[in-house]
Amino acid sequence: MTAFHSLSGVRTVIGVDAGTAGLREADHLIHHLVDVLGLPSGTAACTHLIRGTDRRSTVVSLALPDAATADAAWKRLVALLAGPDRATAGAVLGEREHGPAGAVACAAQAAAEHERRQGGRAVVFPGVERLTSTVTVGEVLTHTAIDRIVVLGAPPDAAGPDGDAQVVTRDHVRPEWHDGQLVLTLQPAAGGMLAPFEVPNPTPCCADHS
Repeated sequence: MTAFHSLSGVRTVIGVDAGTAGLREADHLIHHLVDVLGLPSGTAACTHLIRGTDRRSTVVSLALPDAATADAAWKRLVALLAGPDRATAGAVLGEREHGPAGAVACAAQAAAEHERRQGGRAVVFPGVERLTSTVTVGEVLTHTAIDRIVVLGAPPDAAGPDGDAQVVTRDHVRPEWHDGQLVLTLQPAAGGMLAPFEVPNPTPCCADHS
């Protein structure tokens, strides 16, 4: 992975609970926020399914490259959420909070998961724009923030797929944070190729943001 695509080091994470009910809506929200907040190419944005609360929703987190960028994004976000149609939305950035307590708590949980790299399904991440059509495993690991690739059904201690293996991305790649690594799960596809385990059907709207 190149230095440009590294997610190492201290990052600043904003959590946002806008009441999105599922992955399609949450993916759309992420792309909308990236656009309207003018977030830079180094942003990593994830979805988080929050359970065990009265407010069950799919919350999003935005990891920004530095404190100055996060501060500017926070100010624009709060202004965006100040509208009457967003009265139930909540957001957090460190000790800063906006919105009702329930939404703030969910947003804080998502931000903490992302910050610890222990949870979160990445929709936007460094290098994602290169994951279109068909690419090799080696290209995925070299040119994006994805740290590791696993193949569904392979033994837990198995080595990852060969670097020359072909990956049919279907323009829909959603790695997840596990134990500090951004992990992409693939499954066998036609013609001896591999494809992401998550199919694009749940979130077709995101093709509009490519």
